[in-house]
Amino acid sequence: MSKPPERPADRSSRKASADRGAGKQRARDRKASAVPAARRSILRVLGSWAVVGAIWAGVAGASVVAYFAYDLPDVSQVAQAERRPAVTVLAADGSRIERYGDIHGTTINAADLPPHLVHAVLATEDRRFFSHFGIDPIGLVRAAFVNFQAGRVVQGGSTITQQLAKNLFLTPDRTMGRKIQEAILAIWLERTYSKNQILTAYLNRVYLGAGTYGVDAAAQTYFNKPATEVNLREAAILAGLLKAPSRYSPAANPDRAAERAEVVIAAMLDAGYITEADIQAMRAAPPMPRRKPEGDGDRYFADWVADQIVGFIGKEHDDITVHTTMDRRLQQAAERRLDASLSGAGLAARAEQGALVALSPDGAVRALIGGSSYGESQFNRATQALRQPGSAFKPLVFLAALENGMTADTLVDDAPVRIDGWQPANFEKGFHGPMSLRDALAHSVNTAAIRVLDRTGVEPVATLARRLGITSPMGKDLSLALGTSEVTLLELAGAYTAFANGGRAVWPYAVTRIEDRAGRVLYQRRGSAGATPVIDPAYLAELNRMLMAVVEYGTGKSAKLDRMAAGKTGTSQEYRDAWFVGFTADYVAGVWLGNDDNQPMKRVTGGGLPARIWRDFMMDAHRGLPPRMIPGLDHAPPQAGAPMLVADDRDPGSADPSSGPLSDVPLLGQFQRLLQNLTGGR
Repeated sequence: MSKPPERPADRSSRKASADRGAGKQRARDRKASAVPAARRSILRVLGSWAVVGAIWAGVAGASVVAYFAYDLPDVSQVAQAERRPAVTVLAADGSRIERYGDIHGTTINAADLPPHLVHAVLATEDRRFFSHFGIDPIGLVRAAFVNFQAGRVVQGGSTITQQLAKNLFLTPDRTMGRKIQEAILAIWLERTYSKNQILTAYLNRVYLGAGTYGVDAAAQTYFNKPATEVNLREAAILAGLLKAPSRYSPAANPDRAAERAEVVIAAMLDAGYITEADIQAMRAAPPMPRRKPEGDGDRYFADWVADQIVGFIGKEHDDITVHTTMDRRLQQAAERRLDASLSGAGLAARAEQGALVALSPDGAVRALIGGSSYGESQFNRATQALRQPGSAFKPLVFLAALENGMTADTLVDDAPVRIDGWQPANFEKGFHGPMSLRDALAHSVNTAAIRVLDRTGVEPVATLARRLGITSPMGKDLSLALGTSEVTLLELAGAYTAFANGGRAVWPYAVTRIEDRAGRVLYQRRGSAGATPVIDPAYLAELNRMLMAVVEYGTGKSAKLDRMAAGKTGTSQEYRDAWFVGFTADYVAGVWLGNDDNQPMKRVTGGGLPARIWRDFMMDAHRGLPPRMIPGLDHAPPQAGAPMLVADDRDPGSADPSSGPLSDVPLLGQFQRLLQNLTGGR
């Protein structure tokens, strides 16, 4: 069947409809194409701004770099290391006691060091050292994340190259400007030197405590061996020092050093530098001995000398050599005797610390030990510790009494004393009535000493103490008789030198000459202090006879020698301090025992362990020397076993008041500061 013929109107309508459809499609197409075009336009704008921003950031960064680079130090001086002037302290025989200043060991190429030493440093300081360009972005991000988590700075991101740049050129200031300069210099170092050169420079210049610079100087100082011979444990200790040289020093803090070394070992294992087998082998090896190094006590003497140098030649000086009075033989004997006692009987008696000084009668310090171990504590108990001398101070009280008219035979009561509620007691129980000053001093009777001081007066005794060189403050009440005013061991021994040299006050000294590197003399000791006697010869002779009685039959019998010797014991309240200070015609020596925290010892008195240490040391010191007379003692010393009490068989009515029993204590008003806990004084 054929279709009907199409009418013109129908064709026109269909065409119009098709045209409308095509228009809509074109509109849809235009709309669809407009979205990507808009996006492309935005991206082009953002890209343009990004480029502009990057350009400006680059300009700003370059400006910052240029600004801080302008202020960079002169890198041409990289090979010139600044160092502090060296101070060499010599004993009297010319042997070296100590050397201060920067200590550098032998420069060793990193390639020649034991691999475990290099790896210990890399594991803790810069694991990506051989892959970064001087700055480690990964390390910086890691450190920032760790610090953010901790809420404080606990980890740094500096590379070994940055640390070397800081050590070579910059100050230790923690500022952003210094960090930028550090980064600039690190990149310069990486472009100028090889990795091995940078690592070698770092290992030979880094500070590792105790004045040492570089791993070789540190190995020599801490382990007495070159860096090329350190084992895995020692390498870990050296690497651990980089975090905090003083805190982790194996000499001062061996336990902390060992703990830090374990952290280093764990880091080396984590980095793949060592295996579990290596760690097991290290732990199976014998541990490093924890013994006091030879000459440990010398450092107390050397430090005391070094502190005086400024007073002689000022602060500004080059390398110098300081000649001193130390007698090597006596110094070694002092250290040996004190160490043996503290590690033996002293340990059992809870006496942890001690000090010993020995002087010639002219005040020259021949030996000085300031503690049981310099490595554990650098505090000098001979020159810095102020302690109560107890009855070791009584010779000054009795000398003042002699100067004020009493004699060794003057009688004084050993009877109870009550002053404003204070009742000091004697070391031994009970009282013995009247006794001579000689016996009161020999047996260290406290009640008698208080009566002697009450009659003499506090001020004359304090004045006498200053006259003999004691500069520490003196008490102003009668407790001074029991040695309650604190002094140093060197002060008290220095005062006793006047008893051994004919009555001349001296100032203890150690420095005899200071020279510069060229041998020019910068200081020379001339003459002798105390040329004029400050003690009348008659009084001195009487006092020395009384002090000999202390050793012959009194509280100091344990100090008896094979020659004339005199001295005095001292024990403070509750056995906190124990002293013996004494002398011969050749040497004056003092010994102190106690504890830094002032804890009581186990019934240690001055007449016990300190007197025995003194005797043993003085026997060593006098070996080979002929016996000599103590000044003023031109007849036989008191006999051992002499009676303690001297009966007063004279008629009281005819007795000289100046020599009669001292039975009253009238000056109660003077005694305003009573130490009620002072009950001992022997």
